[in-house]
Amino acid sequence: MTSDLHAHLRRRKPEKRRARLVRRPRETLGSIADLSRQPQPALLLDTNIYILNASGRLPGTVAACLDRSRLFHCSVCLSEIAAGIANAALTRGWSTIRDHYATVFASIPTSRLLVPDAATWIDAGLVAGTLARLQDFQREQRKECLNDALIFLTAARAGLPVLTADRADYDLIQQLAPEGRFFSFDL
Repeated sequence: MTSDLHAHLRRRKPEKRRARLVRRPRETLGSIADLSRQPQPALLLDTNIYILNASGRLPGTVAACLDRSRLFHCSVCLSEIAAGIANAALTRGWSTIRDHYATVFASIPTSRLLVPDAATWIDAGLVAGTLARLQDFQREQRKECLNDALIFLTAARAGLPVLTADRADYDLIQQLAPEGRFFSFDL
């Protein structure tokens, strides 16, 4: 399999982006209120949704929306969760956290697990690299942005919006990849 970098560059045009992006007003972006009006939305969950849910910090309106939604999952999110579990291995309560997420992972149907393909990886790299340059991201921010871009573009390729608590970063990603959608909420 070959990948045509020139085609991806023509599509994303990172060289034409020179100005720092500005976050858009909250009211102009998709919110949980917009999502609540849909009878059975299909959503791809961002990593922070799993974490907020596990910690009991997911707002009630969001939890209610999840209960009636068709949920899709991304291998990138599962990887982020796995990294967090391994990083916390020596902390108190680790076995409880491990067991919780093992149950969550086991409950995900294969048909609802989305994996980024080579084209998505390339596009995500271009989006993340452009944002890193425009927004002066530090090393850790660049890694997080790449993962978020992978999640966002994987969802976009499947025709799904992302549900996230990270409005700020997904707003910037969507400005460079307008084909995707996301819904966010305040904590």
